[in-house]
Amino acid sequence: MIELHYWPTPNGHKITLFLEEAGLDYEIKPVNISAGEQFRPEFLAIAPNNRMPAIIDRAPADGGEPVSVFESGAILVYLAEKTGKFMPGDLRGRKTVLEWLFWQMGGLGPMAGQNHHFVQYAPERIPYAMERYVKETNRLYGVLNKRLEGRAFINGDDYSIADMACYPWIVPHERQQQNLDDFPNLKRWFTAIAERPATVRAYEKGKAVNTQPTVNEESKKILFGQTAATAPKG
Repeated sequence: MIELHYWPTPNGHKITLFLEEAGLDYEIKPVNISAGEQFRPEFLAIAPNNRMPAIIDRAPADGGEPVSVFESGAILVYLAEKTGKFMPGDLRGRKTVLEWLFWQMGGLGPMAGQNHHFVQYAPERIPYAMERYVKETNRLYGVLNKRLEGRAFINGDDYSIADMACYPWIVPHERQQQNLDDFPNLKRWFTAIAERPATVRAYEKGKAVNTQPTVNEESKKILFGQTAATAPKG
């Protein structure tokens, strides 16, 4: 049994995508980040960066005590290694999947996240910041579009954790001011993943957890502007 500490955000969706595809038994433990539940001591014990998702594997492969994992990229690698699924076994394929997983973790996610912040949520509109992150998001879409030329998925014919990591960050493309028609390879890939039964199930699980906007005027005080001194200690 996997215990998934989760809220339906792009990073949260990555993990439900994997779990649904792999058919693993799991239980969702909602972490309402708009209410500050990510600062509870019991959550910080498994996710010291006060960010979800995190998991607890109650039946790890070594047969020992439960294993906790935080950071969505690390969770995907852990689950891929646990199940032997969605990670190539050959050196070159594994290398490629990890490259694109790290590309998402270090590029697409953070840049799209800043796009969301300055375009949707910032208390003042800063044209330079908005343009900067919209353009960088556009550049990254172009990188992925090029990679997908002549390929069904990021690693060729095989669906992998790299695809699962990237897809949820493309879902809000309209909010990111991106037009998928400008990226035909990416659009084809995006549509194919959206139609996978496991993807449909994963997003339905998210709707069952929360149907309200995660960010509102009250939650902005919790989600934005934290420092080491001001972040709640749980």
